[in-house]
Amino acid sequence: MPPFLQFVVRRLFYALVSLVVITMVLYAGVMLTPPEARARLYIPPGKGGERTTETTINILIEKYHLNEPYLVQYGYWARELLTGKWGYSPTLRADVLDSLLHRTPATLELAFFSLILLIPLGLANGLKAGWRPGGLSDGAFRSLAFLGTSMPPFILSMILLSYFYIKLGWLEPGRIDVTTDLQLTRSGFVDFTGALTLDCLLNGRFDVFLVALKHMVMPVVTLSLYHWATLGRITRATVMNERGKEYITAARARGVRENRLVWHHALRAILAPSLTTMALSAASIVTGIFVVEIIFGRTGVSEVIIISMRSYPDAPAALGFAVYSVLMVLGLMFILDVVQAALDPRVREEVLKA
Repeated sequence: MPPFLQFVVRRLFYALVSLVVITMVLYAGVMLTPPEARARLYIPPGKGGERTTETTINILIEKYHLNEPYLVQYGYWARELLTGKWGYSPTLRADVLDSLLHRTPATLELAFFSLILLIPLGLANGLKAGWRPGGLSDGAFRSLAFLGTSMPPFILSMILLSYFYIKLGWLEPGRIDVTTDLQLTRSGFVDFTGALTLDCLLNGRFDVFLVALKHMVMPVVTLSLYHWATLGRITRATVMNERGKEYITAARARGVRENRLVWHHALRAILAPSLTTMALSAASIVTGIFVVEIIFGRTGVSEVIIISMRSYPDAPAALGFAVYSVLMVLGLMFILDVVQAALDPRVREEVLKA
């Protein structure tokens, strides 16, 4: 088997093992409540409540295997997950998996714009600052990076809302304003993908596309700032280490222009070390995006957990949300690991030696 394929298989195995361990821990948390309490979670609101008979509770316990040993219950639950039966949410009044998939495009849209902002800017700013340390651009970058890494995202979101929305009225929360939403409804706007910006382009509504981008500014900045600063700092440190190496000196002696030294030679050298930071940033964005969605009123996957907790605990929705989040992170990390191994053979060689 080729080394690269060995790496992919091994990484996939690690991801599956991680998934099993994490889901076992999640289900163990559910097992802390008695079977009778868990059986009541399968009863929709207004369909009995406290008046539910003991016979009904016992039927539910037997139906959902709530009195079986832990491993047996986990096996039944894992089998349902694999077949796409994630349970019915009484508060959402829909299947949990369908509710999550329906809201996924909006969440992926926000994550996509955050990544395409932070990765190019982080690399470019760190590269420029590290090539001429002590200069004006280096000082400005270090100051902004210090602010970016020292400010929690939820504090930054409050500042952005207070200044740009409440005081200046330039930017608004939500995916789109109410007036534009009504216009789209009346004009027969087709929801092709669930990602508003892409659907605007597919419908030929470039004017609404610009409005959607404007509403995305604050959440994207909130998600990206910390990771931009982290990626930029690591890139800067790597460039400062690379700029004095022999291949740079030799290229400069051959008359290679300074811009080509920076954007061709040095950039290629820092991409491999920076990929690890990019992967961690991408995983952090996926886990942190739900809080940002809630703060800025964006109807993404986080809406599932918010709705499910409004009246009473909805175990199928909460557990489905947790599993879905784990799947997103593990899947993203697997893809980024494979990309990193494809670009840098040293990565897969180190893993295969372990």
